[in-house]
Amino acid sequence: MKRRSKDKQVTEFEKKDIGRDVQRSKSAMRVLPKNRPTSILLPQPLIEKLKEKAGKRGIGYQTMLKIIIAEQMDRY
Repeated sequence: MKRRSKDKQVTEFEKKDIGRDVQRSKSAMRVLPKNRPTSILLPQPLIEKLKEKAGKRGIGYQTMLKIIIAEQMDRY
């Protein structure tokens, strides 16, 4: 089975260390390096679309969702 190479955007996302960015900004909020589990109910068609797009990048759909959230967070 041919192994897919990672998408450049995914590679850059995974390299980010948000903790140092927060320290440099002297923000009042401190980001802990741990991930915290959460749950969210999504419609099945949305999950299928996430899986499809994530598969093209060689990543899981939950990772794809984390990337989308991280990139779009500041817009709201």
